[in-house]
Amino acid sequence: MSGHPTPETGQSPGGRHLGELKKGERARVTGVDERGGVTTLPEGELERRMIEMGLVEGSHVEVLHEAFPGRDPIAIRVNEHTLALRRAEARAVLVAPAT
Repeated sequence: MSGHPTPETGQSPGGRHLGELKKGERARVTGVDERGGVTTLPEGELERRMIEMGLVEGSHVEVLHEAFPGRDPIAIRVNEHTLALRRAEARAVLVAPAT
């Protein structure tokens, strides 16, 4: 999926990263770019896992919980199911405000 940062702004055209959202914020997934996340997984594996968990373009997400201390990991609702992610990995998911 696309969503690479633009050279002009250094920001992704899709907006923010899922890992930047705070508890209670809702958004819509606009893409997955594993270059935004931090992982030790082989290339392509983080993106594959995110897609398998339902983090695909157009899905709706909401941050339900932030762990203490450090607000990491986070619990999110993706459409109708709940999962936990490290913020570093969640930064691979590009989001835009929910409509």
